[in-house]
Amino acid sequence: LSINSEGVDVAKYLNSKGIAAFVLKYRLTRSMTEDPVKELMAKMGDFKKLDEANANTVKLATADGIKAMQYVRQHAADFDINPSKIGFMGFSAGGTLTMSVAYTAETDSKPNFIAPIYAYAGAILGSDLPIVKTPIFVAVAADDQLGLMPHSIDIFNKWNEAKHPAELHVFEKGGHGFGMRIQNLPTDHWAERFTDWLKLQGYLKKLYPNKYEKLYGEDAVAANALLEPIKLKNDYANLARYKNKKATPDQTILIGDSITEGWYAADSGFFKSNKLIGRGISGQTSSQLLLRFKQDVLDHKPKAVVIHIGTNDVAENTGPYVEANTLSNIQTMIDLAKSKAIKVVLASVLPATKFEWRRSLGNRSAEIVALNARLKALALSNKILYLDYHTQLKNSENGMDPDLAEDGVHPSKKAFGIMGKMLVRLVK
Repeated sequence: LSINSEGVDVAKYLNSKGIAAFVLKYRLTRSMTEDPVKELMAKMGDFKKLDEANANTVKLATADGIKAMQYVRQHAADFDINPSKIGFMGFSAGGTLTMSVAYTAETDSKPNFIAPIYAYAGAILGSDLPIVKTPIFVAVAADDQLGLMPHSIDIFNKWNEAKHPAELHVFEKGGHGFGMRIQNLPTDHWAERFTDWLKLQGYLKKLYPNKYEKLYGEDAVAANALLEPIKLKNDYANLARYKNKKATPDQTILIGDSITEGWYAADSGFFKSNKLIGRGISGQTSSQLLLRFKQDVLDHKPKAVVIHIGTNDVAENTGPYVEANTLSNIQTMIDLAKSKAIKVVLASVLPATKFEWRRSLGNRSAEIVALNARLKALALSNKILYLDYHTQLKNSENGMDPDLAEDGVHPSKKAFGIMGKMLVRLVK
């Protein structure tokens, strides 16, 4: 009766947090009319009578719930999930099902944690708590029209008294069936509280942490992500980074993102011996580069500038990727350099199939190939040199092999060696 707000929408939210989710369609009592909600509400006056009528259906639904647990756990390898971190949650009658599964399932099909949301307790099967401590998350609104707040409190108290990990949220308003509905009430955020609780229980540890999470820890990366908007607000282009750094007229400035920054860090001797200056800032997009172009390039009157940007535009670091906007930013930098008689070399975006820090975008190699085609045309129309790193570094999938980029984005020493020879040849 509420397959979206209490099913699909919940699953999509959990997916957005990196959690695999399965929506169970379990057996229900047969509806005799075309309006099952109206039909049900007419029977709500006598819960005892309703429970008697539904008793057999609850058994069938519970069997479906147990079978679902068995199936997901037995196929954990196929789904690439951890078989010891499988929870079960349900709403209203689904809460009845959740508790019935927790009480009656055999050990191999018991959930590792449960979340009955505004559960109806009158028809729950069984009453014996699992022997293994099973964390529970309970949420309900005090103004539940079906009067189910005491049901949730009783469930919580039973779990808490047995010293099983338990958390209870009673919202003042929200009514029955708030699910994922937006009512501009605190109940709109129950799923966020559930996510906080999952983290507390250790269920949000990633099966495949990315490069940065491995290096610095998942919590540190998450904390940095929260700070990023503040950093962008205070100094969007990070002008402070190279504010007091000087360059001389006989030098060539390389301006870009982490690839340029990492290159200098990996081989500063190469830069010095070839009169190159590195002005890369990790994570930056073309809009940020444009804002600092005057300070970090024009004001120094260098012999030439190598503009190497676009990876983070495609990765949507500062907002949705719009190819035309990226090209416009780069064209403006070219125009500014030309106005100061600074020679320009335009570098291609490096090959990449995915971004460790933005996995949800999926494969973006096609966008990079398309952008590079436009960059090459831009260089031709502006009569400037085009530095085609992409062609030299790409593999058959338009990405980079591990020996050229361990994470598929940031060049290795070998890759920088290839890039260096190409760069020096063009700059000379």
